[in-house]
Amino acid sequence: MKLIALLLSLTLWLAAPLPALAAFCRDSHNHSICILSIKRSAKNYWEYRASVSIDGVKRPVELYNCRDRIRVRPDGTFVWFDDHGAGELICSFFQK
Repeated sequence: MKLIALLLSLTLWLAAPLPALAAFCRDSHNHSICILSIKRSAKNYWEYRASVSIDGVKRPVELYNCRDRIRVRPDGTFVWFDDHGAGELICSFFQK
């Protein structure tokens, strides 16, 4: 009886799907840009909250506004998108 319970619990544990940890990466003008996490705004479809890494350096979650081409840092400061940067990648890849 214990053997059946052990085999059943082992089978269920191995059958459970593991969460995906894949990142979307692109090379752009000698930089490796990876989107680690992304969430689209339900209210403003042109805004994304995303965490990216550029050349292996992880940035905190920032708000990317694709309509105005700006990103908002966690401290509230606005920064224009860099040419061929993470903001351009997010907005071009996730367009309608």
